[in-house]
Amino acid sequence: MNNVLKFIPEGWNKETEEITKENYKQMMENNTIIQGIVNSCDEKYNLHLEFGDGIHGIIPRSEIEAININSEGIPKDNLCIGKVNRYVQFKIKDIDENNNLILSRKEVQKEALNWVKNDLKVGDRLSGIVKSVKPYGVFIEIGGGVVALAHIEDLSVARIKTPYERVKIGQTIDVIIKDIDKETGKVILSHKEVLGTWEENVKNYEEGMCVTGIVREHEKNKNGTFIEITPNLVGMIEYNENIRYGQKVNVFIKRINAEKKKIKLVLV
Repeated sequence: MNNVLKFIPEGWNKETEEITKENYKQMMENNTIIQGIVNSCDEKYNLHLEFGDGIHGIIPRSEIEAININSEGIPKDNLCIGKVNRYVQFKIKDIDENNNLILSRKEVQKEALNWVKNDLKVGDRLSGIVKSVKPYGVFIEIGGGVVALAHIEDLSVARIKTPYERVKIGQTIDVIIKDIDKETGKVILSHKEVLGTWEENVKNYEEGMCVTGIVREHEKNKNGTFIEITPNLVGMIEYNENIRYGQKVNVFIKRINAEKKKIKLVLV
């Protein structure tokens, strides 16, 4: 659980894997996974990348996607356009007569799907990039264009109204594999487990302390209001109609019940 798995080999980054005239043939022979920024998309929806030193790369439309494709194996127009100005992972598949590098993102996705189906296990921890945010959860790329879902209730113990309270697009976060469909490659993620257990978080607090928290859920029966001390640690104050969701408040820790994992707070 403590080791972060990576689809890209450990230690890889865009600074250490630059494409040069001296090494691109070796990368092709070694089937190396590399990364670059898409500069443009032409009228045929092929993607173009510039690596400097006079090196030009092309990802043909048929090599852009292995997952979101039609019956002919072709991705939608808007999916191709949406890659412009974004980092993508690819392999060097060939070199054409004009010395352009012919690249394949699809090959990386296929390899990533095999990684998901054969190597990933429930409980594994890995790092991913937030690609999109919906009211019900967050879609996170976990490698090679494979995107998994973390439901809103799995982003933190404290109940939130929108995933934007926890993440933003482009952010890298650690997640735990919650469920895998080995047949389809569909993956469900959870983020709250990496934020520490109740016991781990409560060690930082003692009875008698004054801390700042965030107002979360008001119970319908008005028994109390939950205050988020950290994303994975909440306490309760008596119901107060003068405070609102999302407001920062100062609270006094009156009692910590380790057996029931409950914290009694008093609004200061």
